[in-house]
Amino acid sequence: MEWLAPGVSQLNDLITFLRRKAQTNDIVKKHLIMELRDNLNLFKNAYINHSSYDRLAGLLSNEAYKEAIRNNFSYKKFKRDLIGVDDVADGRNKKYIGWTLERLAFKIDEKIVELKNIRELNGGSFVHAKNDIPLMFSNLYFRMKLMADLIRLGN
Repeated sequence: MEWLAPGVSQLNDLITFLRRKAQTNDIVKKHLIMELRDNLNLFKNAYINHSSYDRLAGLLSNEAYKEAIRNNFSYKKFKRDLIGVDDVADGRNKKYIGWTLERLAFKIDEKIVELKNIRELNGGSFVHAKNDIPLMFSNLYFRMKLMADLIRLGN
């Protein structure tokens, strides 16, 4: 998880912001923010504690995304709709310019499910997986960070 090293120090501010932002009466919105905060915190702590991708995958959650779908949640409640050129700091996220927050959230959910399924298909471990697991986790992390940054910019 060395790819996470440059951004770990920034995570504390983002996690603190999400903790404050979760103080809302909108239950689905609150759950989405809390899950995003918790998942980013998992990445940070997995890096600090040199945890395996297997453990990280087992702890990542996507229940709030499922709840948002069940409740027909409008991501416009985050005061952001389209991801603009100025919203994307990391070059690897440029492909998301023009996407909605909802589409980005669906992509995050999809990647969490995919990683959990790959781990299960390989007997509960990524050890023999043919996929580029570090890249997949890195992409997931940067998508989640982009979503958190967009929520912060929407205020």
